[in-house]
Amino acid sequence: MIHIIHMHISRYSIAFIIIVISIIDSYSQTTIKTMTYRQYIADNIPSKAEIDVFVNELSWAKFDPVTGYTLGNYMPHDGIDNSSTISTSQQNGTRTSFIYSTQPCRINVYGNSFTQCHQVSDAETWEEYLAGHLGEPIRNFGMGGLGVYQAYRRMLREEQTKDSAEYIMLYIWGDDHIRSLLRCRYMLFKEWTKEQEKVEALGKMFHGNFWANLEMDLISGQFVENNSRITKQEDLYKMTDASWMVENLLTDLALQMYLFKQGKVSEIDISKMEQLSSILKVYLDFKNPEHLQENVSKLLDAYGFAATKYILNKTHEFAQENHKNSW
Repeated sequence: MIHIIHMHISRYSIAFIIIVISIIDSYSQTTIKTMTYRQYIADNIPSKAEIDVFVNELSWAKFDPVTGYTLGNYMPHDGIDNSSTISTSQQNGTRTSFIYSTQPCRINVYGNSFTQCHQVSDAETWEEYLAGHLGEPIRNFGMGGLGVYQAYRRMLREEQTKDSAEYIMLYIWGDDHIRSLLRCRYMLFKEWTKEQEKVEALGKMFHGNFWANLEMDLISGQFVENNSRITKQEDLYKMTDASWMVENLLTDLALQMYLFKQGKVSEIDISKMEQLSSILKVYLDFKNPEHLQENVSKLLDAYGFAATKYILNKTHEFAQENHKNSW
């Protein structure tokens, strides 16, 4: 049996409660802009300076060919009252740990920022507190911004190394189900990036680049697992080319749906919405423009939840085949 564990340690808890009650209901209060999807992609690409910092300097994240990025070495100003926190990683990519770290490890944890414990320093994570209670170390493979699928792909890789553990925990939060579907998450939080640059140097919090993702094949009606479209660090500079970004994101249906529900783009392919809703057996009216934004949002959630079920089933199969306990 797979248990989905919800834990929190910081001011994220308020957002967590809101999302659990009603997953981002903002679509009902937004106004659709006239910008096309193609135009939005071209207008929201990263700068060469951002990529330069990510590639050449110590920053919050570092490149990974599967998950896009993993934890780097930095002191982001993300603590209480804009204080700095110590956020570092070990050679195997896990967050730096101290409690019983020289002892054998039976528990590996995978997931997003709640798993990584963004907003606290290395020794203050919930994994470190739990390790203190259990009297044994816990490896923290979490990373802020990852979706369920990206965490799953990291799990598959790490559990075939010397750091494999008897118990694996896959943590799920908030909009992780939608992140699983995206080829690249960068342009969904451009506003957040601009705010971060007011307290951090340019590029120090860069992430959301291309990663492995899960998409529905609208012809077969089956999920398809994709590798990242950027598997070499030097190829990150392709993201500064508007034409390349349009070519690689124009058919990213989940990204277009997300931007449409937020009111940031003016168009959505109705025929694809109807195909996807038929596959998922979620029957909504896409002909009525008055409710189109709302129904696209509902379908996107259903799409993400179906993807999450697929991933959890795959995780359970992996655990059984490799004689592991999954939580």
